[in-house]
This record gives sequence, structure tokens and C-alpha cells, in this order.
Amino acid sequence: MKGKILTLLRQDSQVISGEALSAELGISRVSVWKHIQALRQAGYDIAGTAKGYGLKSEPDTPFGWEFGARENQIFYCDRVTSTMDVARTLSRKGCPSMTVVVADRQTRGRGRLKRQWRSQVGGLYFTVVTRPAVGPMLAGRLNFYAAAVLAQTLDEHLQVAARVKWPNDILVGEKKLCGLLAEMAAEGDQVDFVNIGIGINVNNAPQTSEPQATDLKTLVGRDVSRKHLLAVFLDRFESELAQATEPAVIERWKRYAATLQRSVKVVTTRGTFYGKAVDVDDQGGLIIVEPSGARRTVVYGDCFHQAPAGSEACAPPPHQTRKIDP
Repeated sequence: MKGKILTLLRQDSQVISGEALSAELGISRVSVWKHIQALRQAGYDIAGTAKGYGLKSEPDTPFGWEFGARENQIFYCDRVTSTMDVARTLSRKGCPSMTVVVADRQTRGRGRLKRQWRSQVGGLYFTVVTRPAVGPMLAGRLNFYAAAVLAQTLDEHLQVAARVKWPNDILVGEKKLCGLLAEMAAEGDQVDFVNIGIGINVNNAPQTSEPQATDLKTLVGRDVSRKHLLAVFLDRFESELAQATEPAVIERWKRYAATLQRSVKVVTTRGTFYGKAVDVDDQGGLIIVEPSGARRTVVYGDCFHQAPAGSEACAPPPHQTRKIDP
């Protein structure tokens, strides 16, 4: 009902009477007043006059009622440990695919390799629950699908030249704008859920603590609506979700790739590898050509760009000895 009231208030440039709202919504004027009060408490500036109600301003907060038909699938939290934690709990309780947990703040936001994702006010932090009918070997493609969809959304919706660094960062130039993290649960040869966690620097200022980061407000020169950005992304993400584990997803990801044909350093649990990133295989593994000419496929690790695009493969620093566990 709150979403319907807001839609009517936005359509009227002046004011709309409580009587008109009551008739349009099929509820009593007392119920209208109660919903208006709840919206005010949530941060909406709704003026009340003898002629009716008028919407003066509204917060850029991704409340569930801001997403129309998705309302029952959006779980908004002011503050959580991590949206991934909440999504995992909901997934284990049987929530449907496309359930979304979104928060203003995370006290223990998670990045790759157990790192913490700094969750400043003004950023967009959310996790999408998916339930693909595939085996675990193909589920990893969902992360590449999400990254490609996000890069495309930023590119087309905000004209931001977003590119993907293997395996899951979104860069503009060489500065980090977004991070993605996937969590999977499976029973035997069938995936139960794949949750995709996404953090986007929107109107926050990550540069104060992370000089190599950037945000959308800096890039486009104005505040960016988090709730509108989330709505656009979710619509695009869901529209082709049925094909998210198809081989074509990897080719789609490559169109936005910033890592290919770059000299890279890849840190894994087995050691650190240097070379030129030449391709990504059908499962998302990064193929690098080492200085010796040997080809190596890295399935999981941290990738660091070592030189501008088009440069030759780099060699390990002379003073560094590479140790590889047997």
C-alpha cells in the first residue's frame, strides 16, 4: 500500500486529498493517514494541508515497496553483518529465486579470500538468491553472468565505461567500482542455491581509505539513485537468468573484460603466478601464458594487473622466489 500511495503522490505535482487516495486505493482515510505517517517516519517528506497530501522529497533508500511487483522479494535492512549472511539463512529456509537482501550498512561485509568489504553509507550492498537447475560445475558461470550484466547496466544506464577484472571486480580505468562474491550450496549433483553478493560504490567516498577505488557520484558528477540502479539491474539480471549458465555467458563476459591481453600476477593458495592473460575457458578459469611459454589455467585466485593493456607478459621480480605447494 505504501508503494501505491507513493505512486499516486508522484503523479500529482501539487497535492492529492485523503478522500481521493481513499477512493483510489479502496481503504479508509484513517488507513491512508497511518500509511502516510509510516512513510514520514521512513524519511519521506510528505506535507499535509487542508487540500491533501504532497510529496516534497524522498530518501534514496531501497525499501521493498519501491520495487513494485518485487516488493515481497526485497528484504531491506538498515544495518546487518552482511547481506550474504541474511541471504544464506533465507535460502536455507526455502526462499524463492530472485529474493534480494539489500542493506544501507554492513558491519562485516565480505570480499574474496576472507577480506572485509568496507560498507560506507551511500553505497549499494545487496545479495541476489538464485536457484539454477544445474550441477556444481556449471554454477560458477552465474558469477560471470552477474558481472557482465552489471557492467552492461552501468555502461548503458549511466554511460560509465565499466569493465570486468577477473574474476569478479568491476573497474573504471584501473580503479575499483564494484565487487562481486558468490556462495553456493549443493546436494550431490544438484545445486540448491547460488547467492551473488554485490557491493557498488555509489554516493560514498571510498577514496578516503582506498585510493585505488572510485564511486559513481565522482564518475558522473551527480548523486545517483541507488534504488533506481538496483531496479534496473534486477530487471536486466532476471530477464536472461534462464541462460545464465549457458556457454555463451563466458563470451558475454569477455566483451567487458579488462584482464585479457594484460600482464598479470595471480595469487592462489598454491602460489603466485605471472604471465599474460590470454583467455578464459568455458568454466571461467583464467588462462595465462607464463614467461617460459607454458600455459596455465587458474580456477580460483586474486588477479592483479601489472601493466597497461597490450603489453607483453611480465616476469616475476628478480628478488622473488615462487613457491608452489605439491
